[in-house]
Amino acid sequence: MARRCELSGKAVLTGNNVSHAKRRTRRRFLPNLSNVTLQSDVLKKTVRFTVSASALRSVEHRGGLDAYLLKAGEDELSLKARRLKREIAKATEAQAAAS
Repeated sequence: MARRCELSGKAVLTGNNVSHAKRRTRRRFLPNLSNVTLQSDVLKKTVRFTVSASALRSVEHRGGLDAYLLKAGEDELSLKARRLKREIAKATEAQAAAS
């Protein structure tokens, strides 16, 4: 499993541990990931994602998974999230056409 957020694309960064003597050793900065189940209101189903804590706050701030995905760029989303985004877009278009 890659240590990458499926919604924001946040991934592992690398850098240095720097001691008091200025000795540099390599280290990794890992994102704060958690496995969550999010609810899609348009599709009326639940979806499991590996999401960073900051992306989870952004989902809540934007008003849910559907609003977040419709506003998010394609390059930062995982393949599973891009497929879900297309499904949500089709469903919202169908609802708008039916109204």
